[in-house]
Amino acid sequence: MTGNEILATALREHGVDHVFFLMGGPMIDAENACQEAGIRMVDARHEQAAAMMANAYSRVLCRPSVCMAASGPGTTNLATGVAHAFVDGAPVIALGGSSPVAQYGLGAFQEMDQVAMMRPITRWAERVYDPRRIPELLAAAFRHAFATRPGPVYLDLPGDVLYREVDGAEVRWTRAQPARQRPPGDPTLVERALAVLERSERPILVAGSGVLWSEASAELRAWVERSGIPFWTTPQGRGVIPEDHPLCFLSARSTAFREADLVFVVGTRLNYVIDYGRPPRVAEAARMIQVDIDAHELGRTRDVDVGIAGDARAVLGQLLAAADGRLEGRYARWTAYLADLNEEKRLDAERAMGTGQLPVHPLRLCREVRDFLDRDAILCVDGQEILNYGRQSIPTYAAGHRLNSGPFGTMGVGLPFGLGAKLALPDKQVVVLHGDGSMGLNAMELDTAVRHGIEVLTVVSNNGGWTAADRPKAGPRRPPAPGRPPPRARGPASPPARCRRGRCRLRSAATCSGSDGSGPSAPGPRDPAAPRRPRRDGRSGAARARHRRHTRIAAAHHVKALGDGHARQHAPGRQTYHLDLLGSTHAGRRGPQL
Repeated sequence: MTGNEILATALREHGVDHVFFLMGGPMIDAENACQEAGIRMVDARHEQAAAMMANAYSRVLCRPSVCMAASGPGTTNLATGVAHAFVDGAPVIALGGSSPVAQYGLGAFQEMDQVAMMRPITRWAERVYDPRRIPELLAAAFRHAFATRPGPVYLDLPGDVLYREVDGAEVRWTRAQPARQRPPGDPTLVERALAVLERSERPILVAGSGVLWSEASAELRAWVERSGIPFWTTPQGRGVIPEDHPLCFLSARSTAFREADLVFVVGTRLNYVIDYGRPPRVAEAARMIQVDIDAHELGRTRDVDVGIAGDARAVLGQLLAAADGRLEGRYARWTAYLADLNEEKRLDAERAMGTGQLPVHPLRLCREVRDFLDRDAILCVDGQEILNYGRQSIPTYAAGHRLNSGPFGTMGVGLPFGLGAKLALPDKQVVVLHGDGSMGLNAMELDTAVRHGIEVLTVVSNNGGWTAADRPKAGPRRPPAPGRPPPRARGPASPPARCRRGRCRLRSAATCSGSDGSGPSAPGPRDPAAPRRPRRDGRSGAARARHRRHTRIAAAHHVKALGDGHARQHAPGRQTYHLDLLGSTHAGRRGPQL
């Protein structure tokens, strides 16, 4: 057997049925062997997208996934997706080809220390030197990825190891990993946590993705309902309990965090997402209980009154057994206060989402998406502005069915996440809500969707944030250069004025040629002696117009080639279009831009 064949057989033994990859040496025969072993091989258009698809596949199914890349640049391209999985805590097993071991140090083709590169962004990274040990090291990779706290791992596969032939009887075959470990918490600490809860009057519960990975949604819901503690989740943990639950007050989040006298944290790190559990987000005097499978996370960013190291499902089961009605009805006044506040703010938010202004406000777009989604749909949100609007306006009702840029803030994950999620659960509706900037980072994965028949709907909110000629700058504003007018005052956004002929958008009525300041007017003849306004890119107006026209034509041909998808404008002037099933294109008044 060759190392390629051993690798494919070992992957199949571990229950791998999908591998996300981009073809290249020395992994080509390994990829062919995997396909012959019955594994579905999903080839992406960029290695980072392959790693992101694997991440989503893991998140939706709560199990490890596999991505694969060629040596050198192929593996370095995996790094962004692997780093995202590392911060996200997703069990992605990355396999990278590498230059032959026999040629290390000689300047071999694409030679670099890929293991050293991957170690800081994985839970474990190793290289195979003997094909007979491939099953052994692959089993170690699976253990490190998912045995306790999940995270990505990396296994380096040199070309001469993959193509070396060995006797199958000499291979160190290893059985697939047993069921995931679920260590319980210390019973003494569980009892202490209940004692702290009994003295509390205004507790809140914050759950994270650790609840998802431990598959503890049922236990968490039972605990919330029996204790009566209002709950919130981190962005990565949404849907563990349906967000229309009577004890979920999404619109009262800031007030609840600020006024709580106890914060019960389950399965999430106290990182920047909740301001490290520190003031002003959480009161200094608030007590804290933290449950995490990783003991090193307990009290890492602030002191906790009770820290329980254990699996979320196991510890919640212990709390349910020990509580026995001790907390029932204790927090009714607190929850009634939050319910009133939540309803008031919810109605205000609903009114804001119903705006009919043009161009369409992102909150209105989010409302349209919200009302379109199935209750158990998988929603992947990616971008900056649209991510923030979507977080506050679109609820989630099923565990693991909300994916986003995560605590690493990786833009470009949306479409790859959608494809990975759809392959994991092909019967579920999958919608990707992109910003135009984030869409551009992995837009070629639309081709992956077409080739593999993956039906994902992508909606793009086009605010031109990265490509706008006049976008706001961060940081203090510098004084104007001598001879230049001062910068415009920043104020509320307003629709751009137009000249009477309707052909130009004006910053003010007086800027249109021929206007006396009393209102827009038709432009008068240009003074030949007046200097032309310089173009930022050096092109003439005619050249820019030709470029826009050719771009529209090319985009229209590309959209037509995608198949049966169709672009549908919802309202005059609206800048967001849907491309059914395969993706979406977005457009301003100049026509479609991919």
